[in-house]
Amino acid sequence: MIALGQERQSKVDWMLVAAITGLMTIGLAFIYSATSVSETSQITPLYQQRWFLQFVWYCGGASAAALLCLVDYHILARWSLVAYWGTILLLIAVLIPGVGAMRFGARRWIDLGLFQIQPSEFAKLSFIFAMGHFLSRPADELRLTNVFWKGLGMLILPFVIIMKEPDLGSALILIPVGLTMMFVAGVPVRYLRNLIIGVGALVVLILIDVLFAPPNWQIKLEDYQKRRLLVYFGREAVPPNATPAERAEARRAQRNYSYNVDQAMISVGSGGVFGKGWCKGTQNALGYLPRAVAHNDFIFSVIAEEKGFMGSVVVITLYSMVLFTGIRIAGQTRDRLGKLLAVGVVAMWFSHVFINIGMNIRLMPVTGVPLPLLSYGGSSVICSLIAAGILQNVYMYRRSY
Repeated sequence: MIALGQERQSKVDWMLVAAITGLMTIGLAFIYSATSVSETSQITPLYQQRWFLQFVWYCGGASAAALLCLVDYHILARWSLVAYWGTILLLIAVLIPGVGAMRFGARRWIDLGLFQIQPSEFAKLSFIFAMGHFLSRPADELRLTNVFWKGLGMLILPFVIIMKEPDLGSALILIPVGLTMMFVAGVPVRYLRNLIIGVGALVVLILIDVLFAPPNWQIKLEDYQKRRLLVYFGREAVPPNATPAERAEARRAQRNYSYNVDQAMISVGSGGVFGKGWCKGTQNALGYLPRAVAHNDFIFSVIAEEKGFMGSVVVITLYSMVLFTGIRIAGQTRDRLGKLLAVGVVAMWFSHVFINIGMNIRLMPVTGVPLPLLSYGGSSVICSLIAAGILQNVYMYRRSY
């Protein structure tokens, strides 16, 4: 009877639920803080306020996660390839003029009228399920070269299409997720080591090319991608044999391009230990931290300014709870599929958190990667909650097989 009672109690991982609820509460509070200072917010109807829309996305994502938990993940995995190819078709559709919506020079969204969806966010989830299903095979098969290349192909296909949008941040997330899942599954380390060395060498060559090569010799990258790399490394785009006036213009352009990151750093540093108080952040209120990005890419800077170091610690603690819960669930799961799904979700969440907070404090280049559940955005929020639902699903059915 005691064992049965414990088994019933273990149906829900309450630590995961508590951490997710805490993140959503903080997200609502600080999206309100980041957007309420704008002049238009006073005349915008409630149903168009960003914090209210974020609440709607939370409700939708939580409902989707709850529905996901009604079906054993082993059954869901049977449809993983259908979901994978479905998101590939959506990614291709985004690139078609008239279907994909253009914003900020990128074609990443499909406009459905009432709202827009970003297929690259859903592609991460379908990739985790498809890769987990693919790698859930006998260990002997994972040592075969053709199995490794097929798995790598599953990663490269969405990566290339997402890069065409272009969306470097979402594309890069696929790499640590895929490599981590392969490593945990038991793919020979020599395959992964050679792949990482090859990718690392390519990245070094691209950096050398962007930072030091003459303009006519450089690898073709989007202008904003080059600017972000130059800003990160503190270099100016000075043409060869530049005149003093051209050098001065290059320095001015460099200051303009690094403005967002500089203001984010000031926001984080000015918060002190306990912050300036909710809705009292001067960087945000006075518009130094641009209002177009304060509620999404740089929401962590708003939290750090208004709640200081202690507020930042609370945020990182909640993310740590989610990540360590995912690792614990992966360790408790009896079958390979559940372990791989949990590891894939943990790798995705960790990559998002590390890159986003890193770019807020200039440890990472700006890539537009959202902070899960805190950054404003429908597709990101819904996919983050579905990912949490996958962890809960694995936890619920971890002893079924």
